[in-house]
Amino acid sequence: MEFEIIHIDARTGARAGIIRNRGFTAYTPVFMTVGTQGTVKALSPKDLKQAGVQIVLANTYHLYLRPGTDIIAKAGGIAKFMSWDGLTLTDSGGFQIFSMADLTKIEREGVTFRSHLDGSLHFLSPEQVIEIQGEIGADIIMVLDECTGYPLSFERARKSAELTIEWAERSRRRFDELGLGKQQAIFGIVQGSTYETLRRRCAEELKQIGFDGYAIGGLSVGEPKSAMFEMLTATSDALPWEQPRYLMGVGFPEDIVESVARGIDMFDCVMPTRNARNGSLFTSRGKLVVKNAAYAEDFRPVDPECDCYTCKHFSRAYLRHLFNAGELLAPYLATLHNVTFFQKLMVQMRQAIVEDRFSEWRKGFLSKVSSEQD
Repeated sequence: MEFEIIHIDARTGARAGIIRNRGFTAYTPVFMTVGTQGTVKALSPKDLKQAGVQIVLANTYHLYLRPGTDIIAKAGGIAKFMSWDGLTLTDSGGFQIFSMADLTKIEREGVTFRSHLDGSLHFLSPEQVIEIQGEIGADIIMVLDECTGYPLSFERARKSAELTIEWAERSRRRFDELGLGKQQAIFGIVQGSTYETLRRRCAEELKQIGFDGYAIGGLSVGEPKSAMFEMLTATSDALPWEQPRYLMGVGFPEDIVESVARGIDMFDCVMPTRNARNGSLFTSRGKLVVKNAAYAEDFRPVDPECDCYTCKHFSRAYLRHLFNAGELLAPYLATLHNVTFFQKLMVQMRQAIVEDRFSEWRKGFLSKVSSEQD
């Protein structure tokens, strides 16, 4: 994997760059659409391409359980298996383990957990997680980390960060032993809860180990926004400027914009697709809950500033009708709009950064999305 920084905004530190791998190019800042089980819910790979998606994120935990990594390997890797003509990234499953705390036991050796599908018992070490991702064949793979919640005591956060560092070292060693660097890139993950000293220490230790990129995990788990941005700034400053920085699981458009202003290059979140299936749509004027009665006779597009298929052909009133009638077209049209909106947002930011007008663009965008939706 190659990463090249094209331009840096002098006033904020926002970066525009390019990721190259396997003959594909992704322009940063980039929002990676989540396809947890090797599919983005409601959309086909053709839809994703038309929406401007560059990288699809799948999940190691889910693919390990179903359909099994041996099947994906036989298919030629996750991209071929899902017929995706673009870059892929697999999360290690650390967040899923965190979210199933009542079914999970975390020890130094690894993680013991029960499948959410059938209750069967499984154990995964950091090394095994790398082996599994090697079989899945994603372009970018993540080390296993311990994702913690909020609030968290300093001592508990310290132990978690130390475990994450140890697992990262073991993961890197196994990655090199298997020779996966010829086809795949590996990212380390910075943890440390809301403690700057722990975040900086974790970042420094990961730099010593050496990775192709660095992710920032354990944020957007209930902490105040001010704390999230404080930790984001401290961590970003501690990471190598010449390598990609990935903020995991943050999906509100305004948070993405503020994170780009703090030097972040890569993002992912289920929010665009999950919200869409619930009738909650993102627009240039803020969020719109299209199922509300107020839109029963509203024949305007979801977002007059959007040129996606949904906005060009269908009204708010029609989408409300589809949702209320339980029609399958509803989640399709809503998801297509939300995914397109997020990709257009990234394009606008890239252009603003390259043209040295990101600060002005940022101010205008935040002002619009905070206004009342009519």
